[in-house]
Amino acid sequence: MKKFRRILLAVDDSPCTEKILSYAKEIISNEEISLALLTVVPPTSPATYGADPLLGQQPIIVPEITEIQQNTAEQYVAKIAAEFSSNYEVFTFTRIGNIKEEILLLADEWSADLIIMGSNGRSGFDHFISGSVSESVIRKAICPVLVVPINCS
Repeated sequence: MKKFRRILLAVDDSPCTEKILSYAKEIISNEEISLALLTVVPPTSPATYGADPLLGQQPIIVPEITEIQQNTAEQYVAKIAAEFSSNYEVFTFTRIGNIKEEILLLADEWSADLIIMGSNGRSGFDHFISGSVSESVIRKAICPVLVVPINCS
């Protein structure tokens, strides 16, 4: 079996992240591992408050909201990196964009051997309409993907 040397760990601030971290810690017992921690902030939607399309007023985007979200995400990833940094080479990435596209893009740019991520738990009509991020990553990834189930118990 191939040894994984460059592992991309896609995390978010959901309650299930601890379970994903536990799986990752069990897998990366080798000290020759490089770990990339990635969190993706979806783009801020334009606010429609005070905007009237009938009067030709456009929705506005408040850049401060995106900046706050990105700073919060960077602090979160740095906190997780601290759990790993004493034993492994750790890189942190915070991106703004489409979650599945950013995971796939970083996996390619960083030459990841393995992607570890959680499932988002969508099912039924919601899954039919928008699909699953983990499913999309599995279909298009150029390396193996370990998906940790959403059940956090």
